[in-house]
Amino acid sequence: MEIVGLRPNEISALIKEQIKHYDDIIEQKDVGTVVTVGDGVSVIHGLDNAMLGELLLFPNDVYGMVMNLDEDSVGAVLLGSESTIKEGDEVKRTGRIIEVPVGDEMLGRVVNPLGQAIDGQGEINTGKTKPIERVASGVMTRKSVDQPLQTGITSIDAIIPIGRGQRELIIGDRQTGKTAIAIDTILNQKGQNIYCVYVAIGQKNSTVAQVVEKLRQGGAMDYTCVVSAGASELAPIQYIAPYAGCAIAEHWLDEGKDVLIVYDDLSKHAVAYRTMSLLLKRPPGREAYPGDVFYLHSRLLERACRLNEENGGGSITALPIIETQAGDISAYIPTNVISITDGQIFLQQELFNSGFRPAVDTGLSVSRVGSTAQIKAMKQVSGSLKLELAQYAEMQAFAQFGSDLDAATKATLDHGAKVREVLKQAQYSPRSVPTQVITLFALKYGYTKQIEVEKVQEFMDGLVENIQMSHPEFITEIETQKVISNELEAKMKEATGAYVDQFLKTQGAN
Repeated sequence: MEIVGLRPNEISALIKEQIKHYDDIIEQKDVGTVVTVGDGVSVIHGLDNAMLGELLLFPNDVYGMVMNLDEDSVGAVLLGSESTIKEGDEVKRTGRIIEVPVGDEMLGRVVNPLGQAIDGQGEINTGKTKPIERVASGVMTRKSVDQPLQTGITSIDAIIPIGRGQRELIIGDRQTGKTAIAIDTILNQKGQNIYCVYVAIGQKNSTVAQVVEKLRQGGAMDYTCVVSAGASELAPIQYIAPYAGCAIAEHWLDEGKDVLIVYDDLSKHAVAYRTMSLLLKRPPGREAYPGDVFYLHSRLLERACRLNEENGGGSITALPIIETQAGDISAYIPTNVISITDGQIFLQQELFNSGFRPAVDTGLSVSRVGSTAQIKAMKQVSGSLKLELAQYAEMQAFAQFGSDLDAATKATLDHGAKVREVLKQAQYSPRSVPTQVITLFALKYGYTKQIEVEKVQEFMDGLVENIQMSHPEFITEIETQKVISNELEAKMKEATGAYVDQFLKTQGAN
């Protein structure tokens, strides 16, 4: 057999060809294969180095997020349509955890949980992004809550105050005014140098549009970003919504700003997570929820904090909302979130139906840290309110059965009814701190004794107006000094007494 040798010029040509491709970079891709796909969930084989929460790229630019890391496969939830994905398709790792655009450009905009604008006002051009998951600030970087966050709602600011950096749960049945409290609080931050983020999870798009319109009318969209994951969105999109909202808020926190974030609501968030978990074959625990729902909400709410001066001194105040079924606060999700937060505002159906709105149940509601942030003037006038309302509720229950009541009981019932009248407040009408202090001052010192219960609101409105016109220095002193001095107390008593006489005369004339 003859061996044909290569000629020298052929050898040199081959070598030249090899040298030509010497600089080419060998690209290594981590690629997996779709084993199963359906119900918005895919099992992938071959992505051994995938990270939890990592973005995966499926065919036709559909993204997925890694949720399960099993021994021989990876479970991912799809963030887009599965109709174009089939068994055997190639899946690539991106090496990125889900990120969301952040910055001042987000203000006044409505975005989906991926940070894409959905308000029809064009793209959001911000060069900065943040991962949606972040480890909460450590113990040593934090500072105790000592500044108030005024909601503009008297029953909250006086009895269950909220401080900057607090996590205060709003809890109650459906249609009891939970969102109304959150929206009023956002509206009340106008001119307070506080940025707001409103996260709508599983809400109807029409409801979100109404909320945005209300915020726009109140001039609140100038300092607010709305993150919306509608009821028609996929469960994974609803699941990442609160984390995306929190990442947007953390950008301002890192800049040393104060931020208020509302999660509306975490019950629907837990439902979205349950949907995903059961599809990924995770074992359900109590009430068919997986056992890690607690961790889900704790790692979210723990990111709300007040940082010390060395770390910028910013704060995130979280108002999570939970919907209960027939007032059952001992169910799984409510008890979870109650234990993570620093207090709760409990809204009661009966109070709402009886016309007492906001329907705050002062007996079950509590603020564990907010009272330290309350201004002294407010403490001076609101100290006994909770007790007075509790006595009123108790006596009212007994008074229904007894016909002849003694004078002391009648006086307590009359005063309690007037306290409730003062705490009634229409939606979208937040009250300033001086207004609240003036009205509660008149209550405390018994200037409403001669006023009929039906006339109390009219009397209070008139009193505030009278002091604004005749004694604006009172308001200035409350705002600047944040305390009612003995001198101011005497002047306020004199002015309130004079207005009572005037009011009674006009009533008598009528």
